Amino acid sequence: MIEKKQIALEKAVLIGVITKEQNEEKSKEYLDELEFLTFTAGGYAVKRFVQKMDMPNPKTFIGTGKIDDVRQYIEAHDIGTAIFDDELTAAQERNISKILNVKVLDRTNLILDIFAQRAQTSYARTQVELAQCEYLLPRLRGMWTHLERQKGGIGMRGPGETEIETDRRIVRDKIALLKDRIKTIDKQMAVQRGNRGAMVRVALVGYTNVGKSTLMNVISKSDVFAENKLFATLDTTVRKVVIQNLPFLLSDTVGFIRKLPTQLVDSFKSTLDEVREADLLLHIVDISHPNFEEHIQSVNKVLGEIKSSNKPTIMVFNKIDAYQAQPIDQNDLETPKTQKHYTLQEWKNTWMSKIGNNALFISALNKQNLEDFKKRVYDEVREIHITRFPYNHFLYPDYNSEDIH
Repeated sequence: MIEKKQIALEKAVLIGVITKEQNEEKSKEYLDELEFLTFTAGGYAVKRFVQKMDMPNPKTFIGTGKIDDVRQYIEAHDIGTAIFDDELTAAQERNISKILNVKVLDRTNLILDIFAQRAQTSYARTQVELAQCEYLLPRLRGMWTHLERQKGGIGMRGPGETEIETDRRIVRDKIALLKDRIKTIDKQMAVQRGNRGAMVRVALVGYTNVGKSTLMNVISKSDVFAENKLFATLDTTVRKVVIQNLPFLLSDTVGFIRKLPTQLVDSFKSTLDEVREADLLLHIVDISHPNFEEHIQSVNKVLGEIKSSNKPTIMVFNKIDAYQAQPIDQNDLETPKTQKHYTLQEWKNTWMSKIGNNALFISALNKQNLEDFKKRVYDEVREIHITRFPYNHFLYPDYNSEDIH
């Protein structure tokens, strides 16, 4: 559980469900992550409400009795926000808001809010605004406060046009405007990528908060923003890196997450082009996280969606300094040993052993095993470079750990 550290944090309750597809353990994992998302957005989770049901209620997501429990708790403890772990339909959000009479957010809305806070460049802000508009469009309730007036009201309404229709038209126009703006920036970025020449491109990919930016700073000796919060990095950062005398381009990309909103995948298409056009992927994994295997699956799912799952990939298991196997109770002979009890060496002997030298174990923060990491990356980049420029193979000898720039 995340401890309250600031009085100014916005109080919220979290709401999730246990279903056939999402058992109690999964539900807890998702709510743990939702709590971290809430903290990252500037909130504080006061209480969780979980209901076991076959499927979410189409009207109020959870049952009428449970939603009444939530309402009573919110009123008694002066809570201003209710956050649901799954995406709500427009009807569900409307019905729940009427019952609870507080701000109602779902997981998608929360992630979009974090992205809006984190966007630093005009391009990232444009991408986030597009995602927000596409999320907003089916949820309009005829309220002008949902959007900035881009056009004056006089002369903008058709005969008999209702306020909700006008809202929708303005949002659609805004979406078209943002898409045109992104297309223009995409062309500029494509030219920039083309101007980089034929240098080998390496992209860091991984779940959010696994240490990609920290590793980027260590390897490229740059100063990329890194913080122990979700989505600390939104804008793709590209640096020229030289290991020994071999140069290549290293890019740090936005972190992925479970239940990643489709609006974000679509609007961040150009950012993900760095992954699509990479020659080599470094899939960074926080091995100290109890659900790191599911994180790997989530990242692979997004890589599949952007048609990058077949690229040469090195699995980099980061944060080995923070990894701790859960101890086994010697007095409890009935509980079988499971993966949560594995030592790091036992993990290396599982499916990870099949990856061979494409599985690396490091700590970017403490710089553990970075020599092995640099050697493996050097060897792979050298192979790609020699394939591209066969006449240059004599320029890049075998890796020598004593000659690093």
